[in-house]
Amino acid sequence: MARIHDIEVVVFDVLGTLVDEPGGLRAQIRAAVPESGDADVLVDESFSLWERHREREQRRIGQGRRPYAGTDVIDAEAAQLVADHSGLTAPAAIARLATASRRLPPWDDSVAGLDRLARRFPVVGLSNAGRTTLLRLTAHAGLRWHQALSAESVRAYKPAPEVYRLAVDTAGCPPERVLMVAAHAWDLRAAQASGMRTAYVRRPGGDPPTDTDEFDGRFDELDELVTELTAT
Repeated sequence: MARIHDIEVVVFDVLGTLVDEPGGLRAQIRAAVPESGDADVLVDESFSLWERHREREQRRIGQGRRPYAGTDVIDAEAAQLVADHSGLTAPAAIARLATASRRLPPWDDSVAGLDRLARRFPVVGLSNAGRTTLLRLTAHAGLRWHQALSAESVRAYKPAPEVYRLAVDTAGCPPERVLMVAAHAWDLRAAQASGMRTAYVRRPGGDPPTDTDEFDGRFDELDELVTELTAT
């Protein structure tokens, strides 16, 4: 694999790539739902309900089968589904669960890796998370950006091409000089189709590349990517 070079701006996916979305959601669901003898099963079922709802509704929006709704709306719908399934009835607890995506923990190497990279490159976050969620999540996780972009700004969800154009337009340079970093191969394929360079970073629960994917780099850890990019 050739070295990644001639990069001017680095763009990061956020959910799952820099923060532990599956673990964070599970933890907040566990804290919210009523205690039971089958707590692990209930948390697993509730998490699956949340994930399926979000993926289905974002896909429906992308297909034009539902008017655009931001993640605040979709997460509130998911929280209500979890509440109905688990027997959670307290309005305050349901409302807090609806904002769970604002309080996801960073992966252990995310904060230090971004800090190192931001000394050499403009660093941009690009997320399906809504603007308010992205703002609060950035502060909660301690992530360092030069700019954070929400797909809400173009009223679409990745992998819609307009989301990646938003990042390239913000970068202000040719797409082949913009590196998209993600733990999800589907995200990188869409970025690649928009002309961006691509780097996969392995994370638990991510979407690993197939043998036919030809990304510019594949890394087991974020530190490996940062070292590659900052080597002179």
